[in-house]
Amino acid sequence: MSPAPSPAGPILPSGVAIVAFHRDSLELPGWPVDDARRSQPLDESSIWSWIETNHRFNCRLWAEEDLARRTRVSDSEIAANKRAIDGFNQARNDAAERIDEAMLIALRLVDAASVAGDAPQSTAAPGARLNSETAGAMIDRLSILSLKVKAMTEQTRRDDVDDDHRAASHARLGRLLAQRDDLAGCFDALIADCLAGRAYFKVYRQFKMYNDPRFNPALVAERGLGG
Repeated sequence: MSPAPSPAGPILPSGVAIVAFHRDSLELPGWPVDDARRSQPLDESSIWSWIETNHRFNCRLWAEEDLARRTRVSDSEIAANKRAIDGFNQARNDAAERIDEAMLIALRLVDAASVAGDAPQSTAAPGARLNSETAGAMIDRLSILSLKVKAMTEQTRRDDVDDDHRAASHARLGRLLAQRDDLAGCFDALIADCLAGRAYFKVYRQFKMYNDPRFNPALVAERGLGG
């Protein structure tokens, strides 16, 4: 379960809490399509709501990517998988941007009136270090690492493979767990530096053009041909 907001404002998530949320979500019945924890509509001001949304679409994207690699189904099924992948990937990236917006508002590092636009205005103090990776991007990476950890754990438990496969999977699992711990620690360090005025990050818009019929040249050409 995600922490409840305090009367003073939103709670800034810790690396440990994010890792636990990602891990526990993967064990929920029906996840990622259903989530028994959510009884209310998405709160667009809530950091945790957008962490959940980002993780949900990463999970759906992961499953769809597996399906898209099938070799014994029709081309139309693979095409449907690829279209779903585009949609889930867009939603995952959108949620990461919303995490950044909510985090920066909570940290008071952005002009709230501009945060939803194409060029949110930073309010970081002069001399603060600009971090190239955003908090939302780090949380997105933690989500993907949780999926890798779960998948590699399953490989260590297979009974249809030899001992070498399981041993190699155990070794890889250890490295994935270390990578996740490292990233969670880096996330905490960034937030601590932001709170202390030593660092800041920005909302970086992805401007993904392939899903936008106004910008994708192939879709523009189709319209020109009456497609």
